[in-house]
Amino acid sequence: MKSTRISYIRFLAQAAAIAAVYTVLTLVFAPISYGESMIQVRISEMLTVLPFYTPAAIPGLFVGVVISNLFSPVGAIDVVLGSLATLLAAWLSYKMPGRWLVPIPPILVNGLVVGGMLHYVYHFPLLLSIISVTVGQVVSCYILGGFLMIALDKVGHYLFPSNG
Repeated sequence: MKSTRISYIRFLAQAAAIAAVYTVLTLVFAPISYGESMIQVRISEMLTVLPFYTPAAIPGLFVGVVISNLFSPVGAIDVVLGSLATLLAAWLSYKMPGRWLVPIPPILVNGLVVGGMLHYVYHFPLLLSIISVTVGQVVSCYILGGFLMIALDKVGHYLFPSNG
């Protein structure tokens, strides 16, 4: 019973920490995280590799995106669709069979959903919107996320100890 309670508390603490870090990174780098620009690189999206290390990243990323998108100039549609896209992508990332496949769901899901949303809100050409968001996601998820994974391979066991 005590082990289950400790595991639950650890899960909540990890999720809350991930949400906080995601939000802070998004807001600190707000000029490239939001807006009418065709090219956006959300530095915080590098955290989308965290489902590989802990399932707590799924709700953590979702809550972080909800909070971050409350500041988005796109409005309520970004809070709802952007957050749901992240929830789906995080769950799919958690299910990926290999470590270097983990970034694929956030790249594809956000490329389609956020790209479509930018097309709808700002009337950017649809294909160009999807491609530009996808490119930004590749930079955040594969390049920055890849560096994060390399670092976490060395110290991740301190941050995400097994629940056993």
